[in-house]
Amino acid sequence: MAATPRQRVARDAKSMAKSQREISISEFFTKNRHLLGFDSPAKALLTTIKEAVDNSLDACEEAGIAPRLLVEIRPDRVTKLGLELESQSSGDTPKSGKGNGKTNGKGTGPGIKSEERFKIIIEDNGPGILAAQIPKIFGKLLYGSKFHSLKQSRGQQGIGISAAGMYGQLTTGQPVTVYSRTGTTEAAYRCQVILDLKKNEPTVLSGEETIWEKDHGTRIEITLTGSYKRGQHSVDNYLEQTAIANPHLHLTYKDPKGQTRIYANSTDSLPVEAKEIRPHPYGVELGILARMLKETKSRNLNSFMKDEFCKVGDKTAATIFENAGLPPRKNPKRLVRDDIQKLLDAIAVTKITSPPTDCLSPIGEELVMAGLRSGVEAEFYTSVTRPAAVYRGNPFQIEVGIAYGGKLPGDELAKVMRFANRVPLLYQASACAIHKAVLSSSWRNYGVQQSRGALPTAPMVILIHMASVWVPFTSESKEAVAHYPEIIKEMRLALQEAGRRLQRHIKRRAREKDALKKQSYIQKYIPHIGEALQEILSFDDGDKDEVIAVLTDTLERSRKL
Repeated sequence: MAATPRQRVARDAKSMAKSQREISISEFFTKNRHLLGFDSPAKALLTTIKEAVDNSLDACEEAGIAPRLLVEIRPDRVTKLGLELESQSSGDTPKSGKGNGKTNGKGTGPGIKSEERFKIIIEDNGPGILAAQIPKIFGKLLYGSKFHSLKQSRGQQGIGISAAGMYGQLTTGQPVTVYSRTGTTEAAYRCQVILDLKKNEPTVLSGEETIWEKDHGTRIEITLTGSYKRGQHSVDNYLEQTAIANPHLHLTYKDPKGQTRIYANSTDSLPVEAKEIRPHPYGVELGILARMLKETKSRNLNSFMKDEFCKVGDKTAATIFENAGLPPRKNPKRLVRDDIQKLLDAIAVTKITSPPTDCLSPIGEELVMAGLRSGVEAEFYTSVTRPAAVYRGNPFQIEVGIAYGGKLPGDELAKVMRFANRVPLLYQASACAIHKAVLSSSWRNYGVQQSRGALPTAPMVILIHMASVWVPFTSESKEAVAHYPEIIKEMRLALQEAGRRLQRHIKRRAREKDALKKQSYIQKYIPHIGEALQEILSFDDGDKDEVIAVLTDTLERSRKL
């Protein structure tokens, strides 16, 4: 019998309005946590460690401290009733469900869910965090100091570490536990915090002074549901690549199996400090310019342009106002929409010097090669750091490193390491501008095999690093760089220069191999030549041996040359 279709109930505007309410940012990301990189247990484990490591490295470098980090993953497997999760918000450590009489000994009985849980621990020797700031940093989304700062840094949005705590809270009910000490004269502080999802505000469960042996630093503990796997998208691979891109980092890693790996720093020098700059006029849009004009403290347009933007002096400002047909003494707050559009159009047609590049801190050619040597066994290394370029008014710099030969597999596709502001990018390779730049480069021109539309097939590792004041990621999870033509162009230019160096190495090795082959032929026939000369010139046996020795010596000398 066919089901009777349900009748649609008519609703007026008043009844519809009753169901509408404001949505907090934390509620939104609770339902859409895949946007932040928490769409699978394995990826969630990696994202949590990535966000904490990024914050630790930024804090250490900003304080001028050579970073020493501990990353530990402790298994925390429990078996529990399905609804028990919500009752654990007090922060008590969950107990094992063994012996409750309802399981078959493997945690698979009716109504029982067995979860693979881990306690993630990240500890650094940085400057520490003030006690008053801990709840906001770890229990409030979109709270940070880097969003409005135009200088190179790993974090940008103020979401990452608080989102990791939110994921742990959602999957295990456990709070984030933070230890912090700001100096030897200050007491250490321990705080447990959870996120109020409706208000996007932190709730402090406990906060008190404690004893901690470190002189200064921060320790974070997050318990979450995850999956530990090895391979291309693993925590192990992420940390290995992090050590390559940050040669000043000393990293100790303890995996869930209890194995400890130490990545020693290959340099004692910290990266060059990136300085904050003002926005460049080429990067401003109509709505942003209107807001800046409304909020500025400058009393006239001339002061506004020079105070709010970089690379705008008296001469440049005068040219902009002439092109816009606006008086330089006009109050910026009184500009109407048409005036703002005229000002924006005038900026676009005025030649303005590129922004300064001291806001960037590239790895550097020598340290790129040092990082590759520490992590990749090869016979040839090269690196290229391009001059700074600009997209949408934002300075950026591209670096490329290549490791070739040695123990790398020659019958597989080349491995591509993608980095943005020294952070490895492990997911969404096909959506990334870095991957596209490698694919679109003509590797056959450099003596490397490449099928159409594929990565080159060679014993090769390709490292590409983008340093920028604002990396244009394709999503909030920060896994792929957007396809800006200016960025792809710089990447291809860097790859071409590195490719030409690789080509010279490959040709030299081919010549050496060919010469060695010819020399082996000559060496094989030297005794026969000696015998032939003996017969022709009537040498005795002693003379023949001397001729063979001279020929062999001559061949050895030519080989060394």
